[in-house]
Amino acid sequence: MKLYYSPGACSLASHIVLEWIGEPYEAVPVSREQRKTPEYLQINPAGAVPAFEHDSWVLTQNAAILNYLADRFPEAGLCGDGTPKSRAEVNRWLGFVNSDVHPAFRPLFGATAYLGDDASIEKSKDHARSTLRGLFERADGQLAGHEWIAGPRSIADTYLYVVTRWTQAVGVALSGLAHLDRHFAAMQADPGVQRALKQEGLA
Repeated sequence: MKLYYSPGACSLASHIVLEWIGEPYEAVPVSREQRKTPEYLQINPAGAVPAFEHDSWVLTQNAAILNYLADRFPEAGLCGDGTPKSRAEVNRWLGFVNSDVHPAFRPLFGATAYLGDDASIEKSKDHARSTLRGLFERADGQLAGHEWIAGPRSIADTYLYVVTRWTQAVGVALSGLAHLDRHFAAMQADPGVQRALKQEGLA
């Protein structure tokens, strides 16, 4: 198995899952510039990370990779308790992070040049921070009744950890979200998370 990643990007979620699974894999760093090279575009035409190779088959899209890994290695127990309801809960919260939280960061990651003037850019960023605060409040509420976001530890927890980590760099206030803080601390202390962070030069 081979994972193409950029340090600290959403690909970190898949990187952590590979560590949790414990099977041999290769992690290949890809810089922002390398993502646009002809060589990498043959692997992922979107020029994005992650990309994943297994037995000469290439898979893109983080949520798809996470689900594939959970299905391919069911003994790791990363997609619920084996019931359809539990699996649906994992994918509900994975979808929440992938489709709601992750895209809400775009104005804070520079996708504002089209606005033209500084005042409009700052207004867009402030709106993004407000939106993200509300989304993380929802996650905090869910965690009030669960140790992990979907009940048992799952692929959704790795993605939630990654986006929570991003807030530190872009000024999204998470004060008062005690359950989210607990989740982040538990993930941060996890040996598999620490190994993935170290491989990516983040620890």
